[in-house]
Amino acid sequence: MTQVLSSAPSPTITPAPSFGAQIADPAPLGLACFALTTFMLSTFNAGILPKSAEVAILGVALFYGGIAQLFAGMWEFVKGNTFGALAFSSYGAFWMSFWYLVAHSGLAKADAPAGVGVFLLAWTIFTVYMTVVTARISGVLFTLFSVLLVTFVFLTIGAFASAPAITHIGGYLGLATAFVAWYASFAGVLNGTVKRVVMPTWPR
Repeated sequence: MTQVLSSAPSPTITPAPSFGAQIADPAPLGLACFALTTFMLSTFNAGILPKSAEVAILGVALFYGGIAQLFAGMWEFVKGNTFGALAFSSYGAFWMSFWYLVAHSGLAKADAPAGVGVFLLAWTIFTVYMTVVTARISGVLFTLFSVLLVTFVFLTIGAFASAPAITHIGGYLGLATAFVAWYASFAGVLNGTVKRVVMPTWPR
């Protein structure tokens, strides 16, 4: 019996793209949402603008800082980025809960310092371990979360103690937090667009 040998090349098997590989980086969006909303609130916390005008932030807190940032967190889940998913989803929820606290809170005026204080304390605790994790990611994120942590500490103390001067310091620290977040967002979108490092983020 004659054996027929095939000289046809074996088919090339192309590996399937990883799940979420074609999704754009959601981090610049999440950082921009966080930066802009933090900037607006911090102008009131710092005493630059009167508290009576704070209602102006509610729509931004709900839709941009809250819902849009939550979407960024969900897309980070798809990308497989555990830190980004947790951070953006959680701080998106922070802004939505802030919106509810200001717009629909039933807190009596006498109970407001304790209520707002424990709200801020809980977020301070969350930010502590997120800051620890950023030390393994990049210098710009570590800077961002470090300043955010100190911001929360001052705002928490200011709320519990009903001390406007302490809250004002927290407000100015919040402004610094916003600008660092904007830098990180700008770096992400610019570096990703030009496909090279223009704005460094000092990855670890």
